[in-house]
Amino acid sequence: MADLTVKGVIFDLDGTLVTSTLDFALIKAQVGCDRDADLLDYVESLPSPYMREEAMALIHQHEMQDAQHAEPIPGVIETLSVLKAMGMPMAIVTRNYSKAAKLKLSRCQLGLDFLLTREDALPKPDPQALHMVADTWSLPYQQCVYVGDYKYDIEAAQRASMHACLFAPLGMPDYADQADIIIERFCDLPGALGLHYQARSGQLA
Repeated sequence: MADLTVKGVIFDLDGTLVTSTLDFALIKAQVGCDRDADLLDYVESLPSPYMREEAMALIHQHEMQDAQHAEPIPGVIETLSVLKAMGMPMAIVTRNYSKAAKLKLSRCQLGLDFLLTREDALPKPDPQALHMVADTWSLPYQQCVYVGDYKYDIEAAQRASMHACLFAPLGMPDYADQADIIIERFCDLPGALGLHYQARSGQLA
């Protein structure tokens, strides 16, 4: 990707920056959601406010429990430090509950405070949150990359007219060919984006 120009990097959270053990099959079973359906869409479709509130309370419970055990994924802290030293704008866009996401950031000490959750914008794969980040940075969408580990991340990036970078540490999923960039180790991200840091000058090469 010789023509790749990246001036802003947006990250998914779970499975990309931090570990997560959320059991979506269990959560879906508990709220009555079909295994192949989108969980958040299902909750939104429930016929009464009470049912929606009850289902979301259960999801929040799972998310908060998961947040209490989150750890940074290997290579993340070091790579974010490199990107920060380059002066690269960075943000996180997640489908998580805000309180749980903030707990993960605090617990894992990622050093990123630009966070958009499903409470701030329509959840992925809708591109709204990605556009909000790029607009805040006053950057063209085409100069931003979204890094994530799931098909929703690739789809959101494509719908936002951004580069889609798939983080695949456990092997290639069947949707890998839809991504523009693929990394298997997080520390490979700067090189995959064509970014090179000159330590003496602190500038992008």
